[in-house]
Amino acid sequence: KESTMASNFGELVLLLGDHHLPSRTTSIPEQFQRMLVPHKMQHVICTGNIESPQEYERLRELVGGGSNVHCVAGEYDFVQQQQHQQHQHQQLDDKKVIQLGQFRIGIIGGHQVVPWGDLSALAMIRRKMNVDVLVCGWRRKEGVVEHDGGYYIFPGSITGAYSSHAPTSTNPSFILLAVQGSNMVCYVYELKDGEVDVSKIEFAK
Repeated sequence: KESTMASNFGELVLLLGDHHLPSRTTSIPEQFQRMLVPHKMQHVICTGNIESPQEYERLRELVGGGSNVHCVAGEYDFVQQQQHQQHQHQQLDDKKVIQLGQFRIGIIGGHQVVPWGDLSALAMIRRKMNVDVLVCGWRRKEGVVEHDGGYYIFPGSITGAYSSHAPTSTNPSFILLAVQGSNMVCYVYELKDGEVDVSKIEFAK
């Protein structure tokens, strides 16, 4: 499916975050690791809380360099940067805006939002950032939500790491975007009972 998408639907963008490696878990699930093959995607968007320089390097390797890795800092990345500042490859901002096709895409870690994950608060941030799509480090059941004239994408945790903001256990998840001009297709990958479940959402600007 990924190779067909790559040939037929423009740029492929991997959305992921909340690794929490190694503080809360030990690795990305093997089922996902087999899917994350270098040079299949053109961009990586990361919502932060990687916590590991090694994992950041893995993201760079997926797209052949750092210029196409668009990463913001989660709340725990700020702690890591303060403690290990001399070892950081770069200082991460808490938000970022990029252009893909005809879409302006904003990226935030999500810890700036009060209440956490609140769509009304996110809509205010989206308007302030002047973006069409807001990618947020939070896991909602829907994965992709249309609200108040914009789109909100929640890739969740690639490792399924525990979160104090989630009332129940979190399934590992990530999202793959296929972007061409004014069209975007979102493939939401979620690991349920050891099997990879895929749902698809399409929208146009």
